Amino acid sequence: MTHLELFAGIGGFRRAMDLLAADGVMDFACVGYSEIDAKAATTYRANYAIAPHEVEMGDIVAFTAGGDLAQRMLPLGHVDLLTGGFPCQSFSMMGNQAGFADDERGQMFFRIMDVVDAVRPPYLLLENVKNLATHDGGRTFRHIHGELSRRGYAVHAALFNSAHFGLPQTRNRIFIFASRRPLPPGFALAYSAEAAKTHFFACRQSASVATYGSTLDILEKDVPEKYFLSARLKPTILADGSAGFKSNSEINLHTARTLTATMHKMHRACQDNYYSQEWILSHGTDNPVRYCTKEQLAQRCIRRLTPREAFMLQGFPAAFADRAAAAGVSDGALYRQAGNAVSVNVVYAILRYLIDHKAIR
Repeated sequence: MTHLELFAGIGGFRRAMDLLAADGVMDFACVGYSEIDAKAATTYRANYAIAPHEVEMGDIVAFTAGGDLAQRMLPLGHVDLLTGGFPCQSFSMMGNQAGFADDERGQMFFRIMDVVDAVRPPYLLLENVKNLATHDGGRTFRHIHGELSRRGYAVHAALFNSAHFGLPQTRNRIFIFASRRPLPPGFALAYSAEAAKTHFFACRQSASVATYGSTLDILEKDVPEKYFLSARLKPTILADGSAGFKSNSEINLHTARTLTATMHKMHRACQDNYYSQEWILSHGTDNPVRYCTKEQLAQRCIRRLTPREAFMLQGFPAAFADRAAAAGVSDGALYRQAGNAVSVNVVYAILRYLIDHKAIR
């Protein structure tokens, strides 16, 4: 099956397909990918065997601009499956929620439609934030549904949490599956996160994906000093808010908070992930949170995630971050890439469910 990956980032969709092929589920061949961020493209090229025929589309806006896009897409050949985690800041609770209006990032869905019109793939799998379903009173999602339906696609969407697929990270994302081919009877009711999760764990023994029960299964015991927090920063990340905003800052979470593209900033007590060295070294048996005050905790060794660990929380092997670093990608860029990535295990679970139940064939 041929695959076109838009807004590729570090290739979460492609990685899942490589694993499906390795497991004998279905063979995939990538015919092209788009990615505007040069550092993400460096990580992508450092980790995948890019075939000579693959089309590197770069900036999707520039690539789709101008006339006769269908003619320029001919080098791709036939495309069976188009994927994309299109930019989510316009719909995210953490963004400005501008949606399609007054925000170029919100317009990226229509660039996907430009490509769809040019290559007419039978299948689409698109990812976005949870808030997409409710943005603008549901009108944004209804518009997306309408654009796809008008092009002959049956559209199905469900909310998936990475934490339910062997990745200890709370990450809720909508995955939209759209098909122009007939679907099995009753499929409209069958496409759900629960069905995909049940099937995923039933197939786990024959799957190549890595699964973890806790962040403790990912956190490394010996990391460079630069990942430990300074004495100045620790009180900030341990604080329970301010007079105008109260919150419960926690460290040593078994299930990580959602990774974000801005986690490298290292100052958000209730949004990012931090761990004490005692907890890591004892594999959770010694947790100073239970017996220390916040002031006492600030005297302990506390660190953030490393890029390797962030990649692993998204379902990539640590070697992906290593190869990118060897190619000159900085830690800050690696954190952004991990925060922007799609979770490999979730994509694997969805595609395996769709393939095994004959919704993709």
